[in-house]
Amino acid sequence: MDYAAAIRERRLSAAWRGDDFARLLATLGTYLPPEDLAGVVAAYEYSAELHAGQQRQSGAAYITHPIAVAGILAGLHLDAGTIKAALLHDVLEDTKAELADIEQRFGEDVALLVDGVSKLDQLRFDSAEEAQAESFRKMLLAMVQDLRVILVKLADRTHNMRTIGALPLEKQRRIAKETLEVYAPIANRLGIYSLKVELEDLGFSTCYPFRYRVLERALRRALGNHRQFLRKIQAKLTDELKSHGIEARVTGREKHIYSIYQKMHRKHAHLAEIVDVYGVRVVVQNVESCYRVLGLAHQLYKPMPARFKDYIAIPRVNGYQSLHTTLFGPNAIPLELQIRTEEMDKVAERGIAANWQYKAVDKHTDSTEERARKWLSGLMEMQHAANSEEFLETVKVDLFPDKVYVFTPKGEIMRLPRGATTVDFAYAVHTDVGNRCVAAKIDRKLVPLKTTVQNGETVEIIIARGARPNPNWVNFVVTAKARNAIRAYLKNLRQDEAQELGRLLLSQALRSYSLNLRRLPKARVQALVKELELPDADTLYEQLGLGERLAPIIAGLLAQSATQDAADPASRKPLEIAGTEGLLVNYGRCCSPIPGDEIVGFMSSGRGIVIHRANCRNIAEFSRQPSKWIPVNWKGRLKGEFLSEIHVRTLDRVGMLAELAGRISAMQSNIDHVRVDTEGDASALSFRLKVRDRKHLAQVIRSIRKVPGVVRVTRSHG
Repeated sequence: MDYAAAIRERRLSAAWRGDDFARLLATLGTYLPPEDLAGVVAAYEYSAELHAGQQRQSGAAYITHPIAVAGILAGLHLDAGTIKAALLHDVLEDTKAELADIEQRFGEDVALLVDGVSKLDQLRFDSAEEAQAESFRKMLLAMVQDLRVILVKLADRTHNMRTIGALPLEKQRRIAKETLEVYAPIANRLGIYSLKVELEDLGFSTCYPFRYRVLERALRRALGNHRQFLRKIQAKLTDELKSHGIEARVTGREKHIYSIYQKMHRKHAHLAEIVDVYGVRVVVQNVESCYRVLGLAHQLYKPMPARFKDYIAIPRVNGYQSLHTTLFGPNAIPLELQIRTEEMDKVAERGIAANWQYKAVDKHTDSTEERARKWLSGLMEMQHAANSEEFLETVKVDLFPDKVYVFTPKGEIMRLPRGATTVDFAYAVHTDVGNRCVAAKIDRKLVPLKTTVQNGETVEIIIARGARPNPNWVNFVVTAKARNAIRAYLKNLRQDEAQELGRLLLSQALRSYSLNLRRLPKARVQALVKELELPDADTLYEQLGLGERLAPIIAGLLAQSATQDAADPASRKPLEIAGTEGLLVNYGRCCSPIPGDEIVGFMSSGRGIVIHRANCRNIAEFSRQPSKWIPVNWKGRLKGEFLSEIHVRTLDRVGMLAELAGRISAMQSNIDHVRVDTEGDASALSFRLKVRDRKHLAQVIRSIRKVPGVVRVTRSHG
């Protein structure tokens, strides 16, 4: 394409002096019209002028970074607006540029993209965890408005990972870990395989350099041994397809290092046991030819049982389509064969960038862009999660590719993540179905709701009018939609419980003033509610129950004669704990209090009351907030089980764990969790047990001490 006129018009002779930008223009010239190139040159000149004199930590001129980011996006054939935004993506943060100036020079579209990318890096937080979670939250919500924001961000992260060696080691590992956990999965979820593979291998080599080098050397040796073998298969397949009149492009391929490492780690296997390290890809003109190639390949080489996947009939959630089959090649060496059309190959490499459509797509289509937008629109429902960390945890589940395909009773296919349960399936059908489900059938047989679904199963959900989500479901569901819906229900339930607990706490505090909440004039309560600028008394009670306001202070205001003694927790009558209060009374995992222990309560903002043992080590941390401690006692007769942790030191011998577990079971105590650490000829075991009270725990400990080889048994003190 001739774009010399555009070059001359934009004084490109000055801009062309950089070889990197010359290569970028050469790539863009293969698919962008001259008028778009002129705008790209203008963006480059503006960015180069603003970044003049700035350097990256490697010592390179800073302008090389935005050029490289634009080059990555040019490789995906992104539109001119995205390329200009890539060239300008750091000017707002690192130079004196103003957003209004960018809008005036390059238009509102480019300005919004630059602003969207820049804002992700301008956040400041109290902790690293909060920073990562909130940045992730902002990034995903920005994607809902314009998917190109994340495309620029992914390209930015890719170039930063390529040049990460200039940073301190600790910072390198932190960025690489974030790349593996967040950015590579997003690239995969959006179907951009080329970026996903590079981000994974760069992240892996930075996080685990020794493992990467060992695996790379082993693969290089193996590839040298099999190179001739792969060439023979490619030639044989090419000849066979030509003889049947099938036009095809046949190439060899090597599975990338991080993918192999993940499979080795997941299957606890050696490299030699991974059967699809090498493979062949066949790209044809149409879908019909894909299935013809499959039949011919199975005639040439014997297929490996249970290793065929039809992603054409059932595409992956990110839009990926291809036929996968594993064959026994010459000398019984296994290899994976992928068969797809040219269009499928383009989508596999570029994902949503393959056929970029910035304008809204047809709602009735099932394009890659539409799939991405449907996923992103679901994020809007999750942005009201209690905090950013919860949002990050929820969305991460959906970033990894789904592996399970199940059927509804009507034969419709449902895609679910690996490990999904029948409850996840119910919520995937519809939120109301999930909220009202009471039972499930798999292949017409009743199963527990926490049953994990498998490929090819038919799942039926039984619902009932008036049924509600079980709070325990949140412990086993894996999809973001199910978890979010259950948490929304729990939030409402929590609100009711918080109000009830708030009334109880205020009633207890008012006793210090010889007042009764029920007999207190409503006008006095309403006057205080108005003074606190709250909508109603229920809101006040809820805040008290959640620990956002302190009951002694509110009681003092109501009594109009608050004193230091009245506000002192020591002067208040203890609140009785029954062990069945629900969501707003929690038990400290640090010390695991059980009936019979001396206990204290701490008002934790947003969590209600957290019960600790009086000798808990964490009490010292909270001692600076005496007003948040409240006296508590166990009620007289308690039913139910409570968690307690014990540590057992033993001599290491065969059958010791089984014998200890048998003793615990014989004492009518259940094991919730066990951890075993072996040190030479000794073992340290930690048991988290369910016991009724302190007396029951003492009986369990006495029984364990009688086991031969037990050296010491102690209870955790937090």
